[in-house]
Amino acid sequence: MSTASLAIERVSRSRGKYLIFAFVAAMFFYVLRHNESFLVNHNDPIWNHYRQIWMWLLPHGLAGACALVLAPMQFSERLRQRYLKLHRVVGYTYVVAVMIAAPMGFATQFIQERAGLPRSFSLAAATQATSWMVTTLIALLLIRNGKVQQHRQWMTRSFAVALVFLGVRFVDGLMGWDTNVAAVETTVWILNVFALLAADLVLQWQDGWRSRAATKAQAVAR
Repeated sequence: MSTASLAIERVSRSRGKYLIFAFVAAMFFYVLRHNESFLVNHNDPIWNHYRQIWMWLLPHGLAGACALVLAPMQFSERLRQRYLKLHRVVGYTYVVAVMIAAPMGFATQFIQERAGLPRSFSLAAATQATSWMVTTLIALLLIRNGKVQQHRQWMTRSFAVALVFLGVRFVDGLMGWDTNVAAVETTVWILNVFALLAADLVLQWQDGWRSRAATKAQAVAR
């Protein structure tokens, strides 16, 4: 196997990562336009509802948006290699954002039970918040103990849980289920369950690629 072939494989792997992040970006902008357009429309009737929960919703929204924007930066090998200090600052900022957004998201959902939403929504929010905080804290503890590879794995799981927020709104928006409480609830639980599975599938793919690359590198060295 030639050096050129190994370089092609590295490019192929990078393309796979970029495709994933391109899809995440597409979901982000779709949700921003479809679900969050009220932010620029002060006459939207949803404001009457949000005025009752703004103290919990505002920090949840700002911190959650911060986490979603910063997380992809943590998976950039070029950024990590060239700007290690920036990588660490972004990482700690992400952790703080998660520790704010997760419990505030649960609090917001719990308060909305007064508007008639089922308790199962609050339980789903608690499940996601717990998963998000636990995966993030494990990733933090691992990197502080110098376990870089395991840290990356748990950051992947953390980001997968964070994407449940976008995934629910993306799926329900495309399917026209936004006002169907039962359908939204089903989507929330399905994505909560499969978020960590999806992350582990990505990790398995990465491990397989590294194993093949190492085998081919050894063949080149002979």
